[in-house]
Amino acid sequence: MANRAVQEIIEQQVLTVAKAMEDKLDEEIAALDRVDDDDLEVLRERRLQQMKKMAEKRSRWISLGHGEYTEIPSEKDFFSAVKASDRVVCHFFRENWPCKVVDKHLSILAKQHIETRFVKINAEKSPFLAEKLKIVVLPTLALIKKAKVDDYVVGFDELGGKDDFSTEILEERLARAQVIFFEGESSINSSAKTRSVRQTSKDDSSDSE
Repeated sequence: MANRAVQEIIEQQVLTVAKAMEDKLDEEIAALDRVDDDDLEVLRERRLQQMKKMAEKRSRWISLGHGEYTEIPSEKDFFSAVKASDRVVCHFFRENWPCKVVDKHLSILAKQHIETRFVKINAEKSPFLAEKLKIVVLPTLALIKKAKVDDYVVGFDELGGKDDFSTEILEERLARAQVIFFEGESSINSSAKTRSVRQTSKDDSSDSE
């Protein structure tokens, strides 16, 4: 008897949710019916402007090296890169197997997330940067927003502790730091300390949203 009562409650809840969804859909259809030709033209023009703006932004990203995973040859080039792009993932590496594993995943993500610059720099050849950013363990990913290091991924501890983690796991970790755009489910909450990597205190960025 109790089971029957529970079943009836669940069925009623399902019907309520279904009715609410149906009512919402009816409202949306009715709203579309009320749109006249002038309104449609305004919406169309707004959409065209949005598409044009995004195309211009993508072109600029590509001109800055987005869409590819590249090596930064010097510390000077590092500062230029992080000032030019709003979002940068920088892999501090040396020539070993763990760093090659990270290379593989970042090469994939660079193509999938054109909104972010993906680069790497040899930590052993960049002593000033390594000391300034307190890079000790390799590989380390510095997650940079608005020319400041906002978060780090150090080694593989946050990625399962082994070198066989998936690209998706790393992608979700970068999304939590909000250094990439991500439509999947992730709890965006970064509490890492922020260290400035600017050579000057001037707060400018040429890749504004």
